[in-house]
Formats: sequence, structure tokens, C-alpha cells
Amino acid sequence: MATRLVVIRRLGFVQQAVGPTRSVFASFLGFVLLCSVSISLAQTEIQPEQTVAITSKGSVVATREMVVAAHPLAVDAGLKILERGGVAIDAMVAVQMVLNLVEPQSSGIGGGAFLLYHDAQTQSLISLDGREFAPQRVDETMFLNDDGKPRRWVDMVPGGLSVGVPGTLALMDHAHARFGRLEWDTLFEQAIALATNGFAVSPRLSKSLEGYGGKRLQKFTEASDYFFPNGRPLQPGDLLKNPQFVKTLKTIQRDRGESFYRGQIAGEIVASVRESVLNAGVMDKADLAAYQTIERTPVCSQYRGHQICGMGPPSSGGVTVAQILGILEFFNLDMLGPDHPMTWHLFVEAGKLAFADRNLFLADPDFTEAPIDALLARDYLRNRAALIDLNSAMAVPVKAGTPFESVSLSPDTRDGLPGTSHVSIVDRDGNAVSLTTTIESGFGSGLFTSGFLLNNELTDFSFRPQKNGKPVANRVEPRKRPRSSMAPTIIYGPDGSLKYVLGSPGGSRIISYVAQMIVALIDFDMSPQVAVNQGRISSRNGSVDIEKETGMLAFASTLRSRGNSVKERDLNSGIHVIKVESDQLTGGADPRREGIVLGR
Repeated sequence: MATRLVVIRRLGFVQQAVGPTRSVFASFLGFVLLCSVSISLAQTEIQPEQTVAITSKGSVVATREMVVAAHPLAVDAGLKILERGGVAIDAMVAVQMVLNLVEPQSSGIGGGAFLLYHDAQTQSLISLDGREFAPQRVDETMFLNDDGKPRRWVDMVPGGLSVGVPGTLALMDHAHARFGRLEWDTLFEQAIALATNGFAVSPRLSKSLEGYGGKRLQKFTEASDYFFPNGRPLQPGDLLKNPQFVKTLKTIQRDRGESFYRGQIAGEIVASVRESVLNAGVMDKADLAAYQTIERTPVCSQYRGHQICGMGPPSSGGVTVAQILGILEFFNLDMLGPDHPMTWHLFVEAGKLAFADRNLFLADPDFTEAPIDALLARDYLRNRAALIDLNSAMAVPVKAGTPFESVSLSPDTRDGLPGTSHVSIVDRDGNAVSLTTTIESGFGSGLFTSGFLLNNELTDFSFRPQKNGKPVANRVEPRKRPRSSMAPTIIYGPDGSLKYVLGSPGGSRIISYVAQMIVALIDFDMSPQVAVNQGRISSRNGSVDIEKETGMLAFASTLRSRGNSVKERDLNSGIHVIKVESDQLTGGADPRREGIVLGR
């Protein structure tokens, strides 16, 4: 222990920050859906959103405003709104509606979302929770067999029992009512036109139908008819129209979601859930009518003189990213650099420690008090950092810490699977949106109603309500929001100005992806696109996952020699980042997905 502490002191720690700023431009090089290097899809583990191709992307610079999202048509819709004088929140609504149509496996109004919004006028940061919640009639035994043992995750995803009350549309309405500039009904034109006239099916959407998500869709007539017309999966380039979604969009365009939460669409959602041929659910119209977006306090912490702000519980993203960075701040990563094995040993070990705390303490704060201040206290993180041995890996699973004296909880190690998308926007006034939006697993529950898919978010709860006589914080309870790993992030520089807007999809690995991105941007001063292009690495208090066919594999043997179990696998992040400087914006889009950067 003495040796570790001496090295920690020698390698150093750092400073402080606060604040905001703005700017934006770019060139649209055409609607390039995917080119380049195909990736093998063989997996030993289910990953509903697999990498279909790696597409080489260059950095994009703008001077006024910028949009980065997971599909060119969605980005184009957002930029058109900005060009018409709209602000970031207006563009966000347009982007989300198009993503629902063209990237239905990842997000939509049948799911939930978390938003960080930087308001340039008031220089304030607002955090909105649009996470789904459990129906009133659930109980903590809903995922148990008759013998009291947890049922298999794969058996519980399809159908109505896994569907949480959707929150994305309520979040869009809430955010627009407070911060939008253009009229609500003008934000749907692009999505309605594409759903009416059709859009070209992308390679990623088509390829996704070959996997586990596609098999789930085929269990339900409505979804099968849409995604497998005449029994054939949609192919790249097919023209796909969605007349049901046109009707839904026009209704929402008129009534801002009243019909979705209290009217005809609500009735259609409830019928789909309760009449599901698999795992019929218990949601009713009163559950939809009760849904509310919640404004939460952002989780902000200091790292190398920057203020890193993320989403608090019920997302574990902001707290766990902050813990990883808080532990790493006791080591001089800048001195080590991105090519030194010690950098990634430290990153992996910090991930183990942070995930151990996440699994025990974090859940819906309206049901379980989240000890955020204690978990992010500098002395506590210093003690956690002191557990890292520079020469060997900690045996997993690492135990959670004791940030306070009495802990009477049992950990939940359930890992959410990626069916998620991220949007980053900065407008000409300097307002910024960091939105992570999801339907949970790829294609959600498989239930398709009113032209959109319903989530399977309730499988993010612990299936086991207690263990060894101690309750699990993330157990199922009525009207509770399941723990998430989404980590929309906004970073302020040492001078207090807005500096980075970022986030990623990727299930519980979102936390690792975002933390790694922040290290690349701040410690290694990488440009956004270079940082996004890095190979991925993740440790969630178990084996170390390293992205196959990337330069990160160079560190696999060292990590193994220190005692880690290392798996080489597809790691399908979807990081979208904007760097804000006084005279320009620079954007990066993840090459693992179809996203692009557009600005002007």
C-alpha cells in the first residue's frame, strides 16, 4: 500500500472550474450512408446493436451552429431548423422525430431520454429526466419465477411486461415550452415528409434485422409486417414509408402529445401492452396520464481544471463517469500519454471501483436516496484511488466502498444493452443540447403501435428485489424509473466557458465510452474526431472488454499479465461531440454508426 500511495502523490492531482460560451459551420458531403470496412458480426454475447461498418470520417468545422446525430437525414432536419432561425431545442425536436423514423432500433417516442441543456442567456445548466417509469400495478416479483428465482432476461424483453411508460415525447414538449423559439407545429415537417414519401433504408437498419432484435420483431404481427414486408427483411436502399407514423406525427403536431398521454394514442399503447401475445403487461391509461418530465440537479465535478457536468440518478451515468475521472485525477495521465499501457491499467481499475459503487448505491432518487456528494467527495475518491496497485489488477468483482458508515443494500449487477442514440447541438446563440435517447435493447420490446416501437426499459430493473436479506436499490416498484447508464455530458473550461458537448449510446458501457472520451479530450488534447476514432476499452467490474481490430488491442497482453480477463469484441459506441471555441465549433461523429456532423 505504501508504494501505491507514494506513486499516487508523485503522479499528482489538480484544480477547478465553472461556466459557458458559443459559435458554428460545415459542409454536407452528401448522403453517405455507409462505405468502407465491413466488420464480422459473430458474437459470443448478445449485443443487439452491433457495428455494421466502420466509416472513415473527417473533422468538421463551423462558425455559427452545428448538429451531430446518428443519421444524415436527422442531422439535415436539425440544421434546417437552425437555418430558419430556430434554437438548439427546436432542432432537437426535429432530429428526434426523424431518428424515430430512420433509426427505429435505437430511439423514439416509445422510449425515454435524458437532456442536458446549456442556456446561454442565463448561463445556466438544466437537466431534464424523461426516463420511462413502471406502471402502478407492477410489483417487485414481476420478473421472478414461481420458485422465486429470476427469470431469464432474454425471455422477458419481448412483449408488454417490459414496457415502461414512455417519456421522450413529454421531455420534448417540456423542453420546447420552456426554451423553444419556433412554433411547435413547424418542427415536424421533415419527419412527416419522410414518413409520407419514404426514405432509403440504411445498411445499419437492414443489418440490425439479422440479429436478436430482428428475431424479436418477427414474434409480433405489426412489427413483422413493417420490418419484414412479405416475409423479407428490409434491404439497404429499400424505400420505406410509414403512414401510421404520419398520422401519429400530425396528431402530436396539433396537440403537443395530449392524445399520446391521455387520448387515442394512449389507448393504442395500452392495448398493445396488455394484449401482447408474449408477456402481456399491466400498463393502463392512468399510467400514461400520470407521466411527468422531472427537472433534476445536474451532477458536476472538477477534472483537470474543467467542470464536467452529467445526468444524475435515475441515470448512473453522470455519477459513475465523475467517479472514474475523480479517481484518475490522482494520476498524471498527461505524462503517461495514450500509448502507455499504464494509462489503460489505471483506466480499467478506476472503472472497476466506480462500477462497484454504481451497482450498490444508484437508483431512482425518488425511491432510494443517492449519496452523490459522499461518492464524489475528494477524500473518498483518494481512498478508492489508493486501492489501485500499479503492478496488478484488482480481483473482480471489486467491493463497493463505504462513503458513509451504514450500508444495508445488496448490489445489482444488471447491465443494460444498447438500443440508444446521442444528439449534440450548438446554436448561433451559444445554447447547447446534449441528449441521449433510447428504447433500451435494439428494437425495444418488439411491440409496434401507431407507427413506432415501444421500449423494453423495465428490464433495466434488477430482476432480484433482494439478496441475503438486503434490498436491491434498483428493484422494481410502481411508478419507479429504472436505473440507466446514459451519460449526456457538457463540459466547461477553466475560464468557465462552454467547451464540449458530448455523449454516446452503448448500454452500461456508455459510462466507459464517455469517460474515455473525456480523458482523450482533456488529458491528451485530442481533436474531437481523433478522440472519437480511438479504439474502445471498458471495465464494468468484471472482464476487460477491448474493441477488436483496433489499436487498443496493443494493451491486451499487458492487461492480461496483470491478472485481468480480457475479451476482444465489438464495442458499438456512437459518440457525438462538439468542441466550442470562441471563433469556431469542431465536431466529431462516431465512425461505428451512420452519424455525421453538419454546421454552418
